[in-house]
Amino acid sequence: MRTRASQLLVTIGAATALALLLGACSAGGAGGGRVDVSPDADRPFVLSGVSGLKEIAQLTGPGAINDTEAVGVAGTDLGSMLTVDDRTYFFFGDTFGLRDPDAYGGEGGMWRSNVMAWSTDDDPSDGITFGGWAEDAIGLAAALVEGDHGPGDGSGEVTKIPTHAFAIGDAMYLAYMSVSHWGDAGMWDAGYSGLAKSIDQGQTWTQVEGVRWPGDSNFIQFATVQVREGGTDYVYIWAIPAGRFGGVALMRVPATTDAVEDAGAYSYFTGTDASGSPKWSAQMDDAAIVLDGTIGEMSVMYSNYLERWLMTYSDGGSAYMREGLTPWGPWGDPLEIVSGTEYPGLYAPYMNPRYVSDDGRTVYFDLSQWGPYNVFWFSVHLDKVSG
Repeated sequence: MRTRASQLLVTIGAATALALLLGACSAGGAGGGRVDVSPDADRPFVLSGVSGLKEIAQLTGPGAINDTEAVGVAGTDLGSMLTVDDRTYFFFGDTFGLRDPDAYGGEGGMWRSNVMAWSTDDDPSDGITFGGWAEDAIGLAAALVEGDHGPGDGSGEVTKIPTHAFAIGDAMYLAYMSVSHWGDAGMWDAGYSGLAKSIDQGQTWTQVEGVRWPGDSNFIQFATVQVREGGTDYVYIWAIPAGRFGGVALMRVPATTDAVEDAGAYSYFTGTDASGSPKWSAQMDDAAIVLDGTIGEMSVMYSNYLERWLMTYSDGGSAYMREGLTPWGPWGDPLEIVSGTEYPGLYAPYMNPRYVSDDGRTVYFDLSQWGPYNVFWFSVHLDKVSG
């Protein structure tokens, strides 16, 4: 497991992105079908700020609104979300069933690299109540794709961390990164990133063979949205490197199971042509950075309220939101949504288009805190430029 020293890396913050995604059936700002991609960047930014931050509930661990300890979840983090039909799935990272009262960060017994809860709760205003978990034979939350739990010296795999998920038809795909070493604050090394697949509503998973991205690439941690571009359905995947200090790149794959499971079907955004339309390459090395910065654990969704894209992430300190005019930008200035001073060790602010209210003005998200090492539920208001 992560050493106490390496945990400080997350103490200082983290944040994977954010996410959301929508299976075949969720994907807009307030829900709905796939997002129609417009390349029109000749528009003003309309998000002037955020306000009214509210901590609503603790979702996991001792004292949470869900009895997660009953399924062996005393400490966990992350919680990227995927909505399919009436269920929203929550994907958690390194999970511990036994923890001392003074435990700090990712430590304890009954270690699993990842677990998953699901919910049919569509009222986010008072927190999210889980309806069940992917369980093992004795009713405990089961690892979906277990990590090797190696020594963490870079020689092998420590753990498999889920970063996001999407669904196509009856198939659910979970993106994960294989961590080989936890380093200094906000830094870690990955051996590769890959996909796992479930065809039984997330109860069992198998790794997708042949679809992997190198550990030293920009394609390690994902945030996904299903879109329609030029009459074709795609999964758009925003990606960052291992750690919390990289910029964002963008790739796409046709929204079919055959394409998702074929490494050659992915294409990488390289820039725009004279008309502003996106250009794509089959070569990963051609990928352009669509947003510079120290971006960690992000999520992305389309806001029907703003008619713009939203990205959330943390920079190893506070959690932020940005407005995007197109999926590849330009992206507006970062707006702080949660202060690292008030919530030390925060990371992974994840959104999902199911969880908005007030016609999309209020956005709900989950957020991890390193000290408690558990996941909490928040809301924030979007302030739009008047007129």
